[in-house]
Amino acid sequence: MKRHTIAPRPGWQDFANSVGFTFHTIDNEPYWDESAYYQFSLQQIEQDLETPTEELHQMALDLVPDILADEQLLRQLAIPEQFWDYIAASWRSGEPHLYGRMDFSYDGTGPAKLLELNYDTPTSLFETGFFQWVWLEDQLMRGQLPQGADQFNSLQDKLEQAFAQLPLAQPFYFSSVTESIEDKGTVDYLMDIALQAGLNCRYIQLEQLGDIEGQLVDMDGFPINGLFKLYPWEFMLQEDFASTILTSKTQWLEPCWKLLLSNKGILPLLWQKHQGHPNLLPAFFADKQPVEAGWVKKPLFSREGANIELVTANGQRLSEDGPYTDSGYIRQALAPLPQFGDNYTLIGSWVVGDSAAGICIREDNSLITKDSSRFLPHIILE
Repeated sequence: MKRHTIAPRPGWQDFANSVGFTFHTIDNEPYWDESAYYQFSLQQIEQDLETPTEELHQMALDLVPDILADEQLLRQLAIPEQFWDYIAASWRSGEPHLYGRMDFSYDGTGPAKLLELNYDTPTSLFETGFFQWVWLEDQLMRGQLPQGADQFNSLQDKLEQAFAQLPLAQPFYFSSVTESIEDKGTVDYLMDIALQAGLNCRYIQLEQLGDIEGQLVDMDGFPINGLFKLYPWEFMLQEDFASTILTSKTQWLEPCWKLLLSNKGILPLLWQKHQGHPNLLPAFFADKQPVEAGWVKKPLFSREGANIELVTANGQRLSEDGPYTDSGYIRQALAPLPQFGDNYTLIGSWVVGDSAAGICIREDNSLITKDSSRFLPHIILE
């Protein structure tokens, strides 16, 4: 695993804007960064990232029935009791899932360590599936990358296959909150893939969802029988229309049982069941035995590094503020992100259905990867 500097493509910002990637720069700071890229060997990709991703995915799925059968676990995960039966029905009826992303600490030399599962509302999708692939093709054509360079990236193809094969209600709606340009870009990308797969798709702002006699409806009063929502389930269950979720005949992507896997509490549960697994870190609920030496404290529900507290093995303490203060916490052993110069590097590994589908890389100037981190492309080279 190496980091190489490279000259950015001339005019890439204009191209980005033309294909809807308008959030390549956020608050005048670069989000997409093609001044460098990461290089992996095929063995590193296949053995250290792809295979563990699929194994950990299956281990996580295997925990779902255990959680649903244990009221104590449901409470420990802060799942609202009025939705227990609904979530159980979502799982037992086999409601299909689309995608997710695991985040790893990996420096190219040892087992990748799972930091968390982003299994409900993962972003960085467009950047991974489309924009970094175009970067690869462009830079190969310009002679700026070694010939034979490839990329671990079947994300767009696998998403299109999934949309073509999943038994989805139609028309199928896609939704995001109004104020987030990044979320809208992600949803637009997914909807475009679904259209290419032959689905009848429509977009609706999350704030425009309505309710008629217990059924979610659109602005014209038509029932929403299928909905992809880039909005966390734990937020959905606190909205004014939460009770309508229980009665509405809506098929959801992601299904409600994904709430169990996007919860940081899945990390201590994985450790309890698979203690010593090479890709897992010791993790405990905060009211249980704390991990020794370096550790990270995480809320059950949080995103983009918010409300994370971290103590290194030598006692350095880092923390990030945020809005996720109303649930429990876990403690996880610290697997420090590898450092390349002034950059701390996080690897996201995508799953579509039950298959590994590619990686994305984000850099930050801190051990805590925040929403201000930068996205960098990668290549595979033997």
